[in-house]
Amino acid sequence: MKEWWKEQFPEVKVCFHEPLKKYTYTKTGGEAECLIFPKDKHETAKIIKALQEKQIPITVLGNASNVIVRDGGIKGAVILLNEMTAMKVMGNKILAEAGVSLIEVTKCALEQSLTGLEFACGIPGSVGGAMYMNAGAYGGEVCEVVEFVDVVTRTGEIKRLTNEELEFSYRHSALQESGDLVIDVCFNLSPGKRESIKAKMEELTHLRESKQPLEYPSCGSVFKRPEGHFTGKLIQDAGLQGFQIGGAQVSKKHAGFIVNIDHATATDYLAVIQHVQEIVFEQFQVRLEPEVKIIGEESR
Repeated sequence: MKEWWKEQFPEVKVCFHEPLKKYTYTKTGGEAECLIFPKDKHETAKIIKALQEKQIPITVLGNASNVIVRDGGIKGAVILLNEMTAMKVMGNKILAEAGVSLIEVTKCALEQSLTGLEFACGIPGSVGGAMYMNAGAYGGEVCEVVEFVDVVTRTGEIKRLTNEELEFSYRHSALQESGDLVIDVCFNLSPGKRESIKAKMEELTHLRESKQPLEYPSCGSVFKRPEGHFTGKLIQDAGLQGFQIGGAQVSKKHAGFIVNIDHATATDYLAVIQHVQEIVFEQFQVRLEPEVKIIGEESR
């Protein structure tokens, strides 16, 4: 694969047998057999088409925020979009490439006095990942402000999907079934007052910093909110706050987070997740479903 790659794409940045813990927000994860950093949509489409023709498995990590990569790593090609960070404003709209952080888009909206994205001012992760899982916080979701998304399909075609075609629902979009790779997102916002937008973002930032364990690596909120319940309270009421396996711990600050406090492995993380699920179901008959995406090979 290494020789084939150098022959096909000599100008594209790539790393072989690269530890993914260098890139994931949890600072865990095994090696990527081939880690690719495309620069734009056309290069991305060309790469995906070539990989498909050669029948090389493709995994898209976006910017590796809301993901746990098992310690056995990922075979085939892994695509990171960290190099795709262009963003431009067109009236009330912001067009952002998939590698732009969602937080940067909210800062741009503030600068342009555009309202509608304040809820996302503290959501970690990329624009592409936000589309994939319909990211949300504090009563808002990205589906409310997305006009369209440009994607590269699994066959290497570039196409545009409307908001309706993305079939957004709670922490879900049609991208999870199609496997299409987000490359551009158009946010349709509304004119607002800069001071009001700033005040709302400062309020939500204060709430986040006071309640969330930002001092440790984590993948953000681990579980989806079960209907009729608050995840953190369930875990806290089950007596699991501070529970630890290896270096992974249920946060003492917010029980909905699992943090890497001491060189945790992905195996540590997954063991904590499983234990939390078992105890919460045992005590409250509520099944906690992971919000975080879990991928990769089991360690040998």
